[in-house]
Amino acid sequence: MPALINAGYSGRITWLGKNTNREKTLRSTSVSEGFASFSGFDGESHAGLTRPSCARVVQQYPRGTNIRNTRQFAVCSAEELRQIAMNMGVSEIDPTWLGNSIIIDGIPDFTLIPPSSRLQSQTGATLVVDMENRPCNLPAKVINEELPEQGRKFKASAKGLRGVTAWVEREGLLRVGDLISLHIPKQPVWPHSIQN
Repeated sequence: MPALINAGYSGRITWLGKNTNREKTLRSTSVSEGFASFSGFDGESHAGLTRPSCARVVQQYPRGTNIRNTRQFAVCSAEELRQIAMNMGVSEIDPTWLGNSIIIDGIPDFTLIPPSSRLQSQTGATLVVDMENRPCNLPAKVINEELPEQGRKFKASAKGLRGVTAWVEREGLLRVGDLISLHIPKQPVWPHSIQN
């Protein structure tokens, strides 16, 4: 019996982006396609087989420890971006403002898909979901450049809606317009979890 099952949901890639210099800006550039190698998108600031550990795993490692890069892609849903915009009271949130890699339309409650789920493109390219990409204040600067004084609203407005991070399990081409199918692990939720 397979450990992963087709969830019966698929979506479509509506946007792809690359951030080439995160030190300079979080802003991404839209692209129509990109090859997802085992290191991620070539030339993208999140690419690499490894990365320095950050605040997200400070309980496990001293900051800056070289660890496996499970954050090669920041994946959001079009539906949740619309909800964030509504929560902020603005007409839209452009994915280029957030340092996103992929926007998918059509998979409900996208941020809640479980870790180890697979997002498989019609080309065969497959991403493994690491975990929720919790919102932070980093997009505020770029949002303020486009919508003055609105960036401060982002973190609270995006809670539970920021999407997931993912890494490449199978290399392949990702293209705007491609279908993405969701495969989830067939296992119960661990009953002793402490959620913050």
